[in-house]
Amino acid sequence: MSDRPDLFSSVPRTEFDIPGRSRGLLDVFRWHYLLALLVRTGVTTRYRNSILGWTWSYVRPAAQFLVFFIVLGIFLQLNKGGIENYAVYLFSGIVVINLFSEAFKNGTTSIVGNAPLIRKVFLPRQLFAISAVIVAFVHFLPQVALLLIVCLFMGWITHISVLSVLAMLAAMVIVMIFALGLGLFFGAVNVRFRDAENIVELLLLLATWASPVLYAWTMVRDALHDLGLPSWLLEVYLLNPLTHAVELFHFAFWYPVTDTMLELPPNLGWNTLWTLLLSVATLLIGQAVFRRLEGRFAQDL
Repeated sequence: MSDRPDLFSSVPRTEFDIPGRSRGLLDVFRWHYLLALLVRTGVTTRYRNSILGWTWSYVRPAAQFLVFFIVLGIFLQLNKGGIENYAVYLFSGIVVINLFSEAFKNGTTSIVGNAPLIRKVFLPRQLFAISAVIVAFVHFLPQVALLLIVCLFMGWITHISVLSVLAMLAAMVIVMIFALGLGLFFGAVNVRFRDAENIVELLLLLATWASPVLYAWTMVRDALHDLGLPSWLLEVYLLNPLTHAVELFHFAFWYPVTDTMLELPPNLGWNTLWTLLLSVATLLIGQAVFRRLEGRFAQDL
């Protein structure tokens, strides 16, 4: 029998961690070095073996813009009789939708896409969804830079205000929190039921048309009035975090370079607070579902 003392006999059991137990989103701070590694890997490998490289970050939004602008701006003449400076109006909405779409889609597939790593070692699984959102944000920045350059040539710098900058920042925060919450929810469900990816594709298809990217929010108001529908439907529409983020980008980039102003959505400031709270609520729900299901990720994958 060994006479060696038990080195752990005096250590309380509460000091030991249960293997596989996660602290949820709080692990982001504890494992920040791993998060940085995942983000760096996601950014550097996105265009690996690609001839155009980062140019693709401009090609996709440019193609979207050209298609919508030609069909809606020229053929349907929204650029002439509907919305002044329709090109800026359209592109400022497209970049918001692109940020949401990429963050939401990549967050949904983040767990399944890292199945070999998840099956072998334990690490906070939320890091994959968070890194997907951050990578989407990194690829969103060149699009915003392009939008900013265009607006600068149109005299944006002389009309910029503190509210414009705050609106732009608030829109980014709302979209990223909202996309992360949905990404955690559908990413966890997608491990067991791969139908979640098809549902997400359908939601992303509707996202562009369900927000005032291609049209003005006043058209929705007028349509509801003409159909005799209750006015609270408009409030629901405007409280959609994605809708409000698009309107905040319009306020930040389109309104300063436009002479003929469209009517601002009602309660734009207060609705910013409400949509932020809705985005945080979505994040909490997504996190709760994720933590409930993550115990079986290794087995289901």
